[in-house]
Amino acid sequence: MKPLDAQRDHYRKLAKEQGYRSRATYKLLELNNSYRIIGPGFNVVDLGCAPGGWMQAAVKLAGNKGKVIGVDTSYMDDVEGARFIKGSVEDESVIDEIIEYLGGRANAVICDISPQITGHWSMDHAKQISLNYSCSKIMDRILATKGNALFKVFDGEYSMEFRDYLKKKFAKVHLKKPNASRKPSSELYFVCLGYGLS
Repeated sequence: MKPLDAQRDHYRKLAKEQGYRSRATYKLLELNNSYRIIGPGFNVVDLGCAPGGWMQAAVKLAGNKGKVIGVDTSYMDDVEGARFIKGSVEDESVIDEIIEYLGGRANAVICDISPQITGHWSMDHAKQISLNYSCSKIMDRILATKGNALFKVFDGEYSMEFRDYLKKKFAKVHLKKPNASRKPSSELYFVCLGYGLS
């Protein structure tokens, strides 16, 4: 077995053992351990949340004083301790429902969003970045000053343009590839800290 397969199986096996819905959970936990994107008592919005692994991690990190809500076009089973909205990040009508549930603004917005993959790399990359811009528009309406965000990007020609866009909104933007990501994978993560303090 190749080391890559071993690594992939390790996180998948771990997720199964620990009751998480996806190996992606460990990417969020690892990044949060380094940057404290989500803290106890935080209100968290997960845009593009299916199958729910990040929501499970967010519930754990925010604790019983926090609130977690997720949005996705795909149907998924509810995550205990969180609310799910079936809707699109490209439809800003989800904003009212998010704010109503949270009872105010979010402290963190997390986006592990992916388009329907076509296999045409430039098209998939452009669509994924476009979805991130839609997520950031929602973020601008719901994120509290000093709040944090996390965006997955498919690395490509528009990635740095999106990073520069985020840099105008946050005090700090870090580019990271967590250990739980597959080595050849093109996904990167922008960790954004201190909203409105740029």
